[in-house]
Amino acid sequence: MDRKELIRQIREKRTFLCVGLDTDINKMPQHLLAGDDPIFDFNKAIIDATAPYCVSYKPNLAFYEAFGIKGLSAFEKTVSYLKAHYPNHLVIADAKRGDIGNTSTMYARTFFEEYDVDALTVAPYMGVDSVTPFLQYEGKWVILLALTSNKGSLDFQLTADKDGKRLFETVLEKSQEWGNEENMMYVVGATRGSLFQDIRKIVPNHFLLVPGVGAQGGSLDEVCRYGMNSDCGLLVNSSRGIIYASQDTDFAEAAAREAKKIQEQMAEKLSEL
Repeated sequence: MDRKELIRQIREKRTFLCVGLDTDINKMPQHLLAGDDPIFDFNKAIIDATAPYCVSYKPNLAFYEAFGIKGLSAFEKTVSYLKAHYPNHLVIADAKRGDIGNTSTMYARTFFEEYDVDALTVAPYMGVDSVTPFLQYEGKWVILLALTSNKGSLDFQLTADKDGKRLFETVLEKSQEWGNEENMMYVVGATRGSLFQDIRKIVPNHFLLVPGVGAQGGSLDEVCRYGMNSDCGLLVNSSRGIIYASQDTDFAEAAAREAKKIQEQMAEKLSEL
């Protein structure tokens, strides 16, 4: 999905919600565990229920790799199901890959050729040769970690050099030599509030993938106030707050209700553009 189509989907559906598929069998409804593939069964039900209210899905690879071949099979089936039944939704593999060039080339082949996802999260801290292999695929997105929502991000990302430039700002500036607003997004945590203003000074037009709204305490109002641009420019992710809204047989319906609530808030924000 290219930038133009993503913007069109956001405007037509009046939402910029990304549903995170952080599927944990310890949190899903217990009645699903009797099935042959409970992870995929759970994902399928969540997807069918929430698709009208979002433009993107983001399966987190850690929750699939933890179960070996069965987990990776569930991930692959989830991506295939989305491609077959919801082709207008952006599929993001949250894998945070990044290594020396030849290894990154293999990672890129895995996700963009074998799994055929639309976008992949990538760690930029090994530099240009670790990122550019992912940028060779036309129509695919690289989503670089810039300023994350976790507490440990303070250890490195906000440290400044002798001129006062913070590390995340260096990442934003340097990476624009590698990609552009048509094939690169940035991860910026919703808990970063007014720092979105500083980010928008450097990357005014890029899309930002924003985790941390909901269970992590991030504010949608703040994210939109400081981070939204004329094209929206945001994909706001919610995982636990939607997919685990209920652990009973009504889990899909509960997820739909929570997704709809967020979509309605987003529609209001979009009406202000």
